[in-house]
Amino acid sequence: MQVQAGKYRGRKIRHLPTRDIRPCSSRVKKSLFDTIGARMDFEDIDVLDLFAGFGNLGFEALSRGARNACFVEQNRQAIETMRTTAGDLGVAAESRFVPADVTAFLRREERVYDLVFCDPPYRWENYVSLVQAIVSGPLLAEEGLLLMEHHSSHDFSTLPGYLFHKDYGTTRVSFFTRDLSP
Repeated sequence: MQVQAGKYRGRKIRHLPTRDIRPCSSRVKKSLFDTIGARMDFEDIDVLDLFAGFGNLGFEALSRGARNACFVEQNRQAIETMRTTAGDLGVAAESRFVPADVTAFLRREERVYDLVFCDPPYRWENYVSLVQAIVSGPLLAEEGLLLMEHHSSHDFSTLPGYLFHKDYGTTRVSFFTRDLSP
């Protein structure tokens, strides 16, 4: 894994050999960042990377100009690996690492984010409540974006805040915005 664009282009994102964490593929990452870049400027945005794994998406956003990134991951070894990558890239001050369960984190987090990446395990059982907690709560900025990576068999087009989705084989990424309905 490596950073694809921005000031850290070509730099390595450290990872560990494990089947417990499924990093976003290079092809999907490139497409996602092209799509995001057409909708928002990365300069000075606040990024939240949920189920961060090794931080592939959050570090890419930092490289492209994000002000800071918060990485939430339950796997302690992955957190330490992300800390090492942040040190390697010189972005430790712009990085926050939270070793926590994502649902518990969402209940207590008070910060607002412009861009939220969410890549739960494909066996995750409650995508709907996860999406609703993010788009209906105070976590996502008014003009913010949520990107939810999941198996292509899931269709979230009826959920509040849904914008569109992109398919990459059996991987689907659904895009959402903040639900401002009363």
